[in-house]
Amino acid sequence: MRIFLVIAVTLIVSGCASQGPSDEYLQSLAAVAVSNPARSEVDRQLDAKRKPAEVLGFFRTRPGMKVLDVFGGGGYYTEILSYLVGDSGAVTLYNNNPWNQFVKDQVAARLKDNRLPNASALTVEPEGLGQVTEQYDAAIFILGMHDIYYEDNANGWPAIDVRAFLLDIHRLIRPGGILGIIDHNAQSGSDPEIVGKTLHRVDPARVISDLEAIGFSLEAKSNILRNPGDDLTGLVFAKELRWQTDRSVLRFRRK
Repeated sequence: MRIFLVIAVTLIVSGCASQGPSDEYLQSLAAVAVSNPARSEVDRQLDAKRKPAEVLGFFRTRPGMKVLDVFGGGGYYTEILSYLVGDSGAVTLYNNNPWNQFVKDQVAARLKDNRLPNASALTVEPEGLGQVTEQYDAAIFILGMHDIYYEDNANGWPAIDVRAFLLDIHRLIRPGGILGIIDHNAQSGSDPEIVGKTLHRVDPARVISDLEAIGFSLEAKSNILRNPGDDLTGLVFAKELRWQTDRSVLRFRRK
């Protein structure tokens, strides 16, 4: 596994093509990480519905990168990224305290006994993110951006200053770096404060608008997680919709 990734780094550095490696080539590297036998069966059972190799290939994630996993929850993507970026890269799983309480001991179990030596956990509230000085080549924000728009005190979710939070994410990504976003789609023009809280969805047009307003440019969209059969009005945790929602996959570049 490590030998394969060393070879991959060499190919990327030497230049597979004048414009860098293709999405398909990067997807093949991600597929090797996904196939790592150290991954749990629980995680593997989600692969067909989450398509992590296709996602990370599209996000152009590769060996040697430093990646921030924003609101990474229990670390499903953090572990795959750990194998993908290899010994010369690093992954930070960032949660706030409510996210850590939601996933309970999942992060501690995933990182126990240094089983992912290039991965670390960061817990800080959004308003404290300005004190983080690390720079990253890329960040991913998977199924969590809808959470920044609403407040739910009854369930322990605080209000977040959306612009300030996104500006901090922008600052943590080096110029030219990538931000990969996946989220459950809501109906066009819907209020993110309402559908974020009630359905855990967000209108992708709002995501694009808010990110472009603070210095990201939308580079590409992918249909790999689209589902035209989803009418965009159901709760994403409903049994018939779980991991079957219509999801946008968006790649942004930091200016």
